Parts: sequence; C-alpha cells; structure tokens
Amino acid sequence: MGGGIIGLSLALELRKSGLSVLVVEKGEPGREASHAAAGMLAYCDPHIPLPLRPLVQESARLYPEFVHELEDESGMRVDLRDAGTIAVLADGERPLAGGRDLSEEELLRLEPSVSPARAQLCGEKSVDPRALVAAAVKAAKHRGVDIARGSPVIDVDIQDGHAAGVRTSKTFYPAGTVVNCAGAWSGEVPPFRFPTRPVKGQMLCVVSNQRNLLQHVVRAADVYLVPRSDGRILIGATLEDAGFDKRTDPDTIQKLHQAAANVLPELGEARILEDWAGLRPGTPDDLPILGMMRARGYFAATGHFRDGILLAPVTAKIMSNMITGAAAGFDLSAFSPARFASLTG
Repeated sequence: MGGGIIGLSLALELRKSGLSVLVVEKGEPGREASHAAAGMLAYCDPHIPLPLRPLVQESARLYPEFVHELEDESGMRVDLRDAGTIAVLADGERPLAGGRDLSEEELLRLEPSVSPARAQLCGEKSVDPRALVAAAVKAAKHRGVDIARGSPVIDVDIQDGHAAGVRTSKTFYPAGTVVNCAGAWSGEVPPFRFPTRPVKGQMLCVVSNQRNLLQHVVRAADVYLVPRSDGRILIGATLEDAGFDKRTDPDTIQKLHQAAANVLPELGEARILEDWAGLRPGTPDDLPILGMMRARGYFAATGHFRDGILLAPVTAKIMSNMITGAAAGFDLSAFSPARFASLTG
C-alpha cells in the first residue's frame, strides 16, 4: 500500500526474490512526499536520531548502485550529484557528523557567491526525487510489478490473525502479505491505528540568470539550497503541523526566498518557477516504523519523516529480508511496531 519511493523500492526488491507484487496507490505513484522532497541524502546531519544512524549510513552506501539499477532498467537519468554539502553554521549550532571545517578562502573557492561564514563540508550526495520516482515506476513496470492507480485502500482484511488482502473503493485484492507504505496516510487505514502524522513542508524552486551559481547543497539554520544539474535551485523547507493541508502560503514562500538570499545574495533576484508543499510522515519519536504487526503477514514500512528518499534502499533491503524470512542485518528493535500500543494492543 503506497506508491512513493519506499513502496516502489520495496516492490522492486521483492521482485528480485521472485515474489509477485502489486502496488496499490490512492493517486499517481510518487506524487506525495516523494514528489515534494528536496532530495538531500543528508547522512551527515547531526540531528539524525542515534538508533537511525546505522541505517542512514548503509543506505547512503547503497545509493550509487541503487540509482545505477534504476537508470539501467528505466533508461532515465536520475541526476545523482556528488559535489557534497556545505553547512553554514550559526553560533552554537551543532557541526556536521564527519564534516571538515572550511576556511573563508576555501568557502570562497568552492562557492564564490555564498556569503562569508563559518562553514563545514561533507561528502553527501543529492538526487532529484521526481526523476528518481519516475525511474522507479518505469523500472517496476520493466520487472513486472503491477500498479493499481487511483485505488484508496479502505481497510486491510485480517482473517484468523493473518493478513488476507486489501479492500479498496473499487475492489478487493487478495494477498498473503500486505505492507503499509502509505506514509503520512498510514494511520488512515483500518484495522490498526498507526501513530503517524503529516508534517507539512513548503518549498520553492528558482532559476537565476547566472549560470552555475551553486554547485554544492548548502544548509543553514533556517533554510537549505539544493542545486539541480539543469540550473534550478530548490529552497526549503518548513516543518508544520497542519494536518493534510498542502496549500502554500505566499508569506511563507517569501520568507524562504529571503532566507535563501541571506545565504546566497544573487538568489534575491532569482525567478520563482514553482512552489509547493508536501506531507512528511512523522512519528511520536521521529523514528520509522519497520516490522510485522500483530497480524501475521501484515508489515509496516512507514514513518520515515524527512529521510524517506535517503532511506529507500536500506528499507527495501530490510523489509524484503524480513518478508522472505532472511536475516534483517540490523538491530531493528527501535523501529518495531511493538513500541506503539495502538499497533499491538
């Protein structure tokens, strides 16, 4: 259930194991959080919760091969960039995990247009999530994954304590294994109440008259800038508890634009191409929910919050191993559904 990058990546991994896979998506695959993401593979982020760091590091390691497979099977380019990330640090701000301090001369050489500041560099990559999802959809078709579009799931059918399939507004799909990958909408599907919540993020995309204005991802205290290879620059993002409201607010978009210009002054004159909002799937402890529910054959792979794009390869590996009976390879106790009474009581 769910055709974002988590659901699509897992579908592809399960097909490698020879399983027949159906992705049931309420709209178009990848049009929710995955479509709205900036695409930073931020494994150096000092705010990553400690239990999540091994998964983040492993997923970052897997990413080049993950992208290579998608590009090879889809014939599409995903725009994986490896210039690195520069963090502009305010007083008292935590440094990057594994980051290297930059002198003012080094910062000027790497990014001449960025305002002088205390800064660090780390080797993070970035990816275009919209291209990534489009390639994943095409690769899924290539591998024989079925996709049911426009099919909101009404409930998961549980018979004698075992998942038996999903019921949509149109039909019933029988299945021996069901995986809830519905992101911010995970908790909307009976019979179990997932403690996920939508966390709204507003963003914008600009283009400057100056070519090659920015090469690195730049993160500051109140804004981040993510360049694309075609010259676009993404500016994000807010963290808002606003329910399922995906409307943008002109004042908020203007504030983000101004915050970006404070870091890179030329962006003040950059033309806005698009603005949008997405809904990240948050959880009470900011950790994903990965594992089997109290109903056998019913699994969860949701709650990835800000790291769904980054964690897609490792989540696919872990969940595929779990579903097929192989060793997960990680201590997953911190991510178990059993930590929430609504999923076990």
